[in-house]
Amino acid sequence: MAQARDFGFGTQIRKSPYFDATLRWGARAFSVYNHMYIPRDFGDPEQNFWNLVNGAILCDVAVERQVEIAGPDAAAFVQMLTPRDLSKMAVGQCKYVLITNAEGGILNDPILLRLEENRFWLSLADSDILLWAQGVAVHSGMEVTIREPDVSPLQLQGPSSGQVMHALFGESIRDLRYYWLREMTLDGIPLIVSRTGWSSELGYELYLQDGARGDELWERIMAAGAPLGLKPGHTSTIRRIEGAMLSYHADADSGTNPFELGLERLVNLDMEADFIGKAALRRIREEGVSRRQVGLVIQGAPLEGPNTSFWPVNEAGARIGKVTSAVHSPRLEQNIALAMVSAEHARIGTELEVGTAAGPAPARIVERPFYDPKKSLAAA
Repeated sequence: MAQARDFGFGTQIRKSPYFDATLRWGARAFSVYNHMYIPRDFGDPEQNFWNLVNGAILCDVAVERQVEIAGPDAAAFVQMLTPRDLSKMAVGQCKYVLITNAEGGILNDPILLRLEENRFWLSLADSDILLWAQGVAVHSGMEVTIREPDVSPLQLQGPSSGQVMHALFGESIRDLRYYWLREMTLDGIPLIVSRTGWSSELGYELYLQDGARGDELWERIMAAGAPLGLKPGHTSTIRRIEGAMLSYHADADSGTNPFELGLERLVNLDMEADFIGKAALRRIREEGVSRRQVGLVIQGAPLEGPNTSFWPVNEAGARIGKVTSAVHSPRLEQNIALAMVSAEHARIGTELEVGTAAGPAPARIVERPFYDPKKSLAAA
């Protein structure tokens, strides 16, 4: 069994409440996300993928830090942060949102949870939105309190995750709808449970509200799931690229706008409410974009792993963009990728060339997502 001393961890990067449990259950390597260690290796990543899509995996995603926005003006303040219209968002509902800056660039793409009429959580991708929100609040004139609560999510994902949740919580869990949440307890452990996750599969997130009980929660879930084939795991790069799910800093950053990503559905420029970046996004919509995200199938031998740099995308010898995320899908038996290319070349069927780590390879623009485009698995 690996121990913390085997990895050379320091104190400046935080450990999750599940850290010791993940070591016991086979975590072999970690990366850093939101200033915390996240397990990224439980063995063969292809086997992790099959465990996910054929059964269920439990993932430590405590790095998805929560920004809590509470107070009399919480709803108005949250709306100011995002171009998505929240006017009909109910208590108990979750929404995928974008946080934009004054230029319309994306600062984060979190899940927003509405826990109470005047209390929200932003469940973050990898950027410092706590500091952004606190800065925005300083001169906003709004009455809000913004903090990072003691909340650490786990993801239980895969087609068998519903059975595991039934074993844990009983019949009542079956009517929890996609992108809704519920406050629950498990053996007295305080949780928020939502039908969300970063896998494009049926799944749940369990938001632990008492960090002292992380080890207990992990072991309780694994014990209930073992007879159902539950495995420890990590978020699957293969599955998230199949589902065309964004990885912040790879597929989007503060210089990327929603229209380049085809995320117009998350931008309402006609609503009365103002939000940061509204004028810029209106201008971008009117002028059009110079580049667009596309899906690629890359020919050649199976990629040995995900890309670790932005590979050039060329057309007739001229560079027209970059691959942001690439991997071999064993299910599709193809090398698949997300890329950002100049808009005039972003047509389905366009033949291109990618400068992979192994050398130039032919590629073709295809529809994305690559698998289950209607998200029917996750919403089942």
